[in-house]
Amino acid sequence: MKICIVAEGCYPYVVGGVSGWVNSMIKAFPEHEFVILSIISNREQSAKFAYELPENVTEVYESYLDDFDWGKRPKTGRRTHFSDKYYKALRSIIMNEKPDWNTVFKLFEKEFSVDDLLMGADFLNIIRELYELRYTQINFSDFLWTMRSIYLPLFLILKTPIPKADIYHCVATGYAGVLGSMAKERYGCGLIVSEHGIYTREREEELIKATWVAGIYKNIWIDQFKKMSLLAYDKADVVTSLYGHAKELQIELGCNESKIMITANGIDMSRFENLPGKTEEDEGYVNIGAILRVTPIKDVKSLIRAFAFAKSLVPNLRLWIIGPTDIEEKYAAECFELVEIMNLKDVIFTGEVDVTNYIGRMDFTILTSISEGQPLTILESYAAKKPVIATDVGNCFGLLYGEGGDKLGEAGIITHIMNTEEMADAMVNLAGDPDKCQKMGEIGFKRCKEKYQLSQMQDTYRQLYNKVFEHNYPD
Repeated sequence: MKICIVAEGCYPYVVGGVSGWVNSMIKAFPEHEFVILSIISNREQSAKFAYELPENVTEVYESYLDDFDWGKRPKTGRRTHFSDKYYKALRSIIMNEKPDWNTVFKLFEKEFSVDDLLMGADFLNIIRELYELRYTQINFSDFLWTMRSIYLPLFLILKTPIPKADIYHCVATGYAGVLGSMAKERYGCGLIVSEHGIYTREREEELIKATWVAGIYKNIWIDQFKKMSLLAYDKADVVTSLYGHAKELQIELGCNESKIMITANGIDMSRFENLPGKTEEDEGYVNIGAILRVTPIKDVKSLIRAFAFAKSLVPNLRLWIIGPTDIEEKYAAECFELVEIMNLKDVIFTGEVDVTNYIGRMDFTILTSISEGQPLTILESYAAKKPVIATDVGNCFGLLYGEGGDKLGEAGIITHIMNTEEMADAMVNLAGDPDKCQKMGEIGFKRCKEKYQLSQMQDTYRQLYNKVFEHNYPD
């Protein structure tokens, strides 16, 4: 079986999170051939892999959200004009009136430049119609150029050459879902969409906070992501979610409930057996591990501020920030500066390391993210018998306190996002009660063993791959 993994902004260019999940999935199925279709910003990122690819990965293809095609003068000097059928299909997408995606897929198989399309009369006429119908309160020139910027990445994605595979497995909706849907229509292949976070909601949260886009344009961008996600939901054979509430959100966003399957994450617990424990260097310290990428979505600044307050009450605390610092270097530099400005001692940035060399030395771990799905770092902490402090995002509450009849008890402490006082209180609480830490760590270990092992996830997806393959290739 040949499976194409479609990923946006992650594997194999970024470590951790969804990328780690993809890597473990590929390794879990050595009997299958995998190809990767990765959506990245531009060609400057090309082939800059953060992972050594498993042997069963045979090809990596790239698709760009910004490419040299944009702005290139057409050789003919003329702008693209399409037949009535294709014009109506393009209009249906932009106007969001019963979008005719299948015809648009066929349109983008034709030879033309994305620059020609965006600067041509057809696009201009559709945008003018949309403007006069809904947006006359704003400047037309600004509106036109904003719409070009919104449709540039989508049109570049639609122009992407797509490899043939038996199953397309998209690890998000959005642009990845568009590629998977296009492959489904073109090749009649199977299509699975797996959401670790709910893509539309995550983009909506980002846009609401964004400073680069203002006013009504935020809503237009949000509608664009909703439109693409609905396409993926409609085309998919199966849509997976990590936990019950995520499934509810998918239904709310338009996914047919009958397609949705809850498939929890799983980790290889054997990696966390016989871990190195505390060293002489750790003597007298309470070690707190934050296993994360130093990026804004992990809210490392709130973590640092909370640690500063907790350390003022418990001087022997030490914070290990375990993970890469080179993904968003500007934000990482701001975090380093914050530590210096606060004259804060005992904060260690390890950079990218093997987590198993550090997690055994920790007394507990902490995750202060403003958005998550079902974090693998929590499961890794449990496998190492470490309790967790985590913000109430994604499935963190369920992982810490149990769900679906799980009566094992509490394996950590939940806080609200960006609430440094609650985070600090939780650190002080666990630091002052080693017996409680040990008990919570044991509960987490039992919970992980019962519900979140890699072998369990592997069995689920093996059945799912076979089911989707047999449905699409009955002969």
